[in-house]
Amino acid sequence: MQPTKRWLKWGVSVFAAGVLAVGGLGTAAAQGAKKGSAKPATKAAPAKKPAAGAAKAAGAAGAAGAAAAMAAPSGPIELQVWHTLNPQQAAEFDSLVQRFNEQQHGFTVKVTAKPSVEALIEDGTAAVRARRAPHLVELPDNRSPEFIARQGAILPMYELLAKYPIKDLRWFLPQTTAGMSDAKGRLLALPWMADIPVYLYNRDLYRRAGLDPDTPPRTWRDMQAHLIALLQNGVNCPYATSWQTWVHVENLAAMHNTAYATRNNGLEGPNGAQLLANDLLHVRHLALMMSWVRSHLFPVRTDQDQADAAFASGECAVLTSGSSALAQVQGKATFSYGVAPLPYYEEEASRPSTPFVGGSAFWALGGHSTAEQKALATFIAYLATPVVAAEWHQKTGFLPLTEAAYRASEVSFYKNIPGAENVVRAMANPPAKFTRGFRLNNYDRVTDIINSELNAVWNGAKPPKQGLDDAVARSSAVMSAKK
Repeated sequence: MQPTKRWLKWGVSVFAAGVLAVGGLGTAAAQGAKKGSAKPATKAAPAKKPAAGAAKAAGAAGAAGAAAAMAAPSGPIELQVWHTLNPQQAAEFDSLVQRFNEQQHGFTVKVTAKPSVEALIEDGTAAVRARRAPHLVELPDNRSPEFIARQGAILPMYELLAKYPIKDLRWFLPQTTAGMSDAKGRLLALPWMADIPVYLYNRDLYRRAGLDPDTPPRTWRDMQAHLIALLQNGVNCPYATSWQTWVHVENLAAMHNTAYATRNNGLEGPNGAQLLANDLLHVRHLALMMSWVRSHLFPVRTDQDQADAAFASGECAVLTSGSSALAQVQGKATFSYGVAPLPYYEEEASRPSTPFVGGSAFWALGGHSTAEQKALATFIAYLATPVVAAEWHQKTGFLPLTEAAYRASEVSFYKNIPGAENVVRAMANPPAKFTRGFRLNNYDRVTDIINSELNAVWNGAKPPKQGLDDAVARSSAVMSAKK
């Protein structure tokens, strides 16, 4: 599962079935959800599904709430946008919104940064019940966008843009936006935070270790030689990874264009799909990674984004994380750095494939007046303008929203981050057979399971094969359970 709030592990189903049902969770359900996790916003723990009775009541309240909300606004329009972006991303978004408001479109956009997904759920429930729901909300990718879109309060993006089209709009990732599209290819949410895993490396430390900073490793075997050279030249943390499941399990399959799950990665229907993360490729990879752990080549491993700071500070020489880590790196790093694709195994693939595109997205909520919907479409059109979308891409590391945004990105941006343009350009290519994404039931809970089994391997409690076998077996039970 992917980062950036990106893959907040709050069961999005709780938020969708509750807050987004325009009637919200019952008080008891909301309190239970809040108690279910003490994790930070970037990845919170899954919560229980609301009781059937509460869901039925929510639906009834939702219908009445939606009807009342469609009344024309009584005063000036103020669009409410809620998010859980990290501080660097939030600062950039605030800047873009301020510029939009200064253009005086006849309405204003008010941004609210929520400190956690728990807070967003609690506040959202109260807002919906009071018939003052926000207009645009950031939700993480739980690999089940159709489930979110079925909730009563959601206004699918394709419906909004059909009523108020954006002129000459061409998405940068026409195929890989499948992560936020339905089975018919219709866009359900705005992929404003599209993210991919990358290899970031400290070019200064590379030089000191006698390595060519213009030649990052293509394969995991090459990478091992680089890490040994760094360790021998006094680097105490040669390699760190954030989002360990996303990088070392999910995208290990994608980079080799092999199935991550049966039923075409669940795209043929998630019911009955089973993980394939204990195949020979994954077992061999985890065994190699464990040898790096024992050899002190790989001392920092996190299931969220904590390792990003270790790289940005210069402590660790190499980082695998989301491209959005560039927001923090650009703001804090005092060294030269480069970007490259994730490594691969030559014995498993003749050439590397592309990773899964993940990331959170902006979902529009219905139940608002026609004037408010038109205003929302105007704001979304602003976000999609080349200069705005290009700035967001460059300041945050998220993929370009449109082709025009990619072309508008400054040459100096790519020149200052060697390798970045090649990584981004490659994502415009059509995806391979098994890299279009995946759909698996209850995947937020599956990610918890895989992370726990990876930690058991790193700690020496289980050998790699047992850890992966247990992860697949435990995940099978979770994926077969009803939402």
